[in-house]
Amino acid sequence: MHITFADESPVYDGDDLAIHFAALIDGEPVVCSITAEALEDHFGAQSPREEDLLAAFEQGAARIRAVCAEVLDDNGGQPVVLRSGLFRVAGMEPE
Repeated sequence: MHITFADESPVYDGDDLAIHFAALIDGEPVVCSITAEALEDHFGAQSPREEDLLAAFEQGAARIRAVCAEVLDDNGGQPVVLRSGLFRVAGMEPE
């Protein structure tokens, strides 16, 4: 399975308080998300407001995508919701 990430801008979802972004699994898009809580806890978002979450996502994009790729690899390429606790799991914390 070949995992990359689309160049599309991430999308704010105010109903779910999350940021959605696209991964490409063997060229096919899969919608992935990261919660506002994860962005606040681990990437410095000051609030669940759109501009704060998008800024935190951009700042942490490399780590977010790396963790997302690991989860996608583990789950066979199914859609992923990255929650705060996942970034504390052994092997998922930054080096």
